[in-house]
Amino acid sequence: MEQCTIDTHQKAITINLDDSKYGTIAEIGAGQETARWFFRVGGAAGTLAKAMSAYDMQFSDSIYGNCRRYVSRERLQSMLEHEFGLLNERLHQIRGERCAFFAFANTVAAHSFSQKQPGNGWLGIRFQRSPGEEPSQIDLHVQLNGKENIQDQETLGLLGVNLIYAALYLHSEPDRLLQSLLDQLSIELLSIDMIDFSGPAFEGVDNRLMALRLVQKGLSNAAMFRADGKVVQPADALYKKAVLVERSRFRPPTRLTMSLLDRAYENFCRDSDIDADNVIVLSEMTLFNLSEGEEIDVQDFLHRAEILCALGKHVLISNYGEFYRLAQYLCHHTNRPIGVALGVPTLAQVFNEKYYDNLEGGILEAFGRLFKNELRLYVCPMLDPESGELVRVQDLRVRNNLRYLYQHLLENRFIRDLEGIERDDLEIYSHEVLEKIRRGESGWESLVPETVVRLIRAKRLFGCRG
Repeated sequence: MEQCTIDTHQKAITINLDDSKYGTIAEIGAGQETARWFFRVGGAAGTLAKAMSAYDMQFSDSIYGNCRRYVSRERLQSMLEHEFGLLNERLHQIRGERCAFFAFANTVAAHSFSQKQPGNGWLGIRFQRSPGEEPSQIDLHVQLNGKENIQDQETLGLLGVNLIYAALYLHSEPDRLLQSLLDQLSIELLSIDMIDFSGPAFEGVDNRLMALRLVQKGLSNAAMFRADGKVVQPADALYKKAVLVERSRFRPPTRLTMSLLDRAYENFCRDSDIDADNVIVLSEMTLFNLSEGEEIDVQDFLHRAEILCALGKHVLISNYGEFYRLAQYLCHHTNRPIGVALGVPTLAQVFNEKYYDNLEGGILEAFGRLFKNELRLYVCPMLDPESGELVRVQDLRVRNNLRYLYQHLLENRFIRDLEGIERDDLEIYSHEVLEKIRRGESGWESLVPETVVRLIRAKRLFGCRG
């Protein structure tokens, strides 16, 4: 059933007239717009104990304590803890039995014209569903895409009201809550690349699934969670890190899948002459990898996520079908070397010109965007299905009009042969392993890592019958 959208004015007045909700709004940096909505519509005295703005850094530090960066999740947490704590300390005896408290906060950096950096910020709300309950919390990070600061300010005000309303009234419907954040906004104005739900209101929420929803619903082009399942803001995770990424369906991860990544990691660290501690390894799934032309199976996605986390892998979910778009995204977040692990069949697809029809410069423009920041492709060989012979990068045949381009990339080591893959592993195909698991056939156990075997059996993943 289609839900009707409530406009920002109606959301603000609804909250103001609800005498069972009471809270504070604190905004620092460029995010000064949310409180204004509640005063504009009238009746704010019935809802807001305090609205404050701390623009000067020393004033901010004196209230919330020192932190390394003012626009950070660390600062957001200190704001929410301080403001919610004050509510309880000062008003619990007076209002605590009849009001559910909330504290909203944001810390935002405006668009920088001198550095040509778009605005971004952290927003969050700590709230009670009912009086006296332990608080729940929503944190999110937003990238602002407005052409002018005034446009970003208006976006922040709308997003702030949307977040407060969604937390107070839509917390039992996480998908609807997520979608409502864009009410009266558009993805041209902002993207939300991280959202984290915690507390009793969200006990049944899997934040990895919410990361997928951000991308699936168009709120962001990419989202990320760590091996421990915790969602992270990609820019923070990738900052000053060399990045190695493997794109696959991971359905399930096979011996070949993991061997390819392990050998690529060894080669990447050696070739880049970088400390392994400064490398972040990503297992990437695109929306196409997850849906395969159909609706995304949530349970199937969580099975893949469960296994990758158990294998100690960080997961990136994206809507970047073309590799050059993935490369652009990574280059935006780090200036360190980037490596991509893939197989010969995928490399052949990279050289298929049909994927670049939307670019004026075609494949040359795409490759100009792809091979930046010392990006290298580490390519696993394949077995020729007819002869059984190894097919390496030097054996791949591309179209005649691209052969000199291909030779250029080989000679300059943008494309590198991946050594050390066992021949037996090259005969493993994940779709065949998946069918064996689903049919209850024996033999699939030897084709995947032991950790994967244990997890699939223990949790009956991918339809395993035990």
